[in-house]
Amino acid sequence: MMLYGYLHHKHETGKTMSVLRIILGDQLSHSLSALVDIDIHKDTVFMCEVMQETQYVKHHPKKIAFLFSAMRHFAQELSEQGVNVRYVRLNDAENTGNFTDEIYRVLDDMIPDKIIITQPSEYRVLKMMRALQDNIHIPFDILPDTRFLSTHREFNLWAKDKKQLRMEFFYREMRKKYNILIEPSDKPNIFKPVGGEWNYDKENRKPPKSGMVSPRRISHKKSVITQDVLTLVKQNFSHHFGDLEPFHYAVTRTQALMELDHFIEYLLPFFGDFQDAMVASEPYLYHSLISSYLNAGLLLPLEICQKAEQAYHAGTVPLNAAEGFIRQILGWREYIRGIYWHFMPEYANRNYLNATRPLPDFYWTGKTNMFCVAETVRHTKEHAYSHHIQRLMVTGNFALLAGLDVRAVQEWYLAVYSDAFEWVEMPNTLGMALFGDGGVVASKPYAASGKYIHRMSNYCQKCPYDPDVMTGENACPFNALYWDFLVRHQDKFRGNQRMPYVYGTWDKFDTDKKNAIQAQAQMTLKKMSDGVL
Repeated sequence: MMLYGYLHHKHETGKTMSVLRIILGDQLSHSLSALVDIDIHKDTVFMCEVMQETQYVKHHPKKIAFLFSAMRHFAQELSEQGVNVRYVRLNDAENTGNFTDEIYRVLDDMIPDKIIITQPSEYRVLKMMRALQDNIHIPFDILPDTRFLSTHREFNLWAKDKKQLRMEFFYREMRKKYNILIEPSDKPNIFKPVGGEWNYDKENRKPPKSGMVSPRRISHKKSVITQDVLTLVKQNFSHHFGDLEPFHYAVTRTQALMELDHFIEYLLPFFGDFQDAMVASEPYLYHSLISSYLNAGLLLPLEICQKAEQAYHAGTVPLNAAEGFIRQILGWREYIRGIYWHFMPEYANRNYLNATRPLPDFYWTGKTNMFCVAETVRHTKEHAYSHHIQRLMVTGNFALLAGLDVRAVQEWYLAVYSDAFEWVEMPNTLGMALFGDGGVVASKPYAASGKYIHRMSNYCQKCPYDPDVMTGENACPFNALYWDFLVRHQDKFRGNQRMPYVYGTWDKFDTDKKNAIQAQAQMTLKKMSDGVL
């Protein structure tokens, strides 16, 4: 309490007249609400790297390097504009390693008239900021994050009194709000989607072609700042899961815009058809790789959607590709954020299916005979990236079928992907992949046997397990686990209007076949626990 009394006394003397503007690591946008109306003669921008934020889960070294380098470049840009920036590096001698303590340390040196921060994207950090508000005796404003396209109030009003919060209907409202892929109309309040359909997902599920490879991607030249960060991360985080190098990330807005333009020109034309395809040794295919830049603030969602829409109207991108890509950003991303803030903090404690099995070691080592899982973990380790179908239908699907602990699975996804922040990771993992939220996000569990992976990839060609075999030594583990999952949870799913066919199929199996499948599933789970699956 002595510190707070000192702060109050110093402020009364009138020695300082300024605003302290706190910028977080995923707020690297010059249009950020906390930077609006900045007075470069009086105000100070505060940014810091702290060990606390790298360790609440042990983040992938590439993720840490990307964020630290992007933060340092952003701070440099502000400084070049004449802004007074106080930037604390991880290895600064006096760095306490704790975000809250670093703010107190700033306030030992300067007492502003006001503190401003844009609302943090994660509940955990917002809770920290509200605690500071309560303890510091100077005005502390938490401003809305205007970079998102739907406000919390807007989402809550849309969700009010609805029994089901389906993304598709929210997405249509966002299309109307921003006039994206909407046909002109002479009648007020009449909105017609371009092409006559709101959603072209049915055209976006083609399996990979033989010999399909990823087009060449951009590798950005490493600045001195990035080189210094790579050295720092190598020295401090080499024990974390994941490869630090090679490092190809964009770390400035200029570089991120290059990535966006490259994607729209060379990859988006093919993205729609093959966005669900998986190919061995090809982690990227036609995916954009911009989610990390978007979630850190180097790119903004509306500019991305508008560029994709412009490419469609210019005739360089087919409608199914443009719409499918825009839906991920204008629809899914905004919807997921809405779900997170609508239900937090209670949402974090949900475990609808009581999934508690320990996360197997192969999620970290990749040492499993299941080629699809080993390949996805390898991509993740090397790139801090795997695309959405790998995350949902390989590692996520296995976690669902095996009943892996929902907290452990969420921590894994949060740690290993460079685009992962809790607001986007939690609903995608807990809700979409694991059905742990009881159907808030997904209308049915995204459970699938090995046949789905066989249809959408070439993984099974390289695997000792056979997707067409249900029982025996060479049976694909996904197959028996799929049916065992449905049987284990039939009290929850038999009444689901989207699942009568699958339960009807199970009911047609004779008793011996059912017993053999369930015995196979138990053997598979034992092999998983023993580390020999």
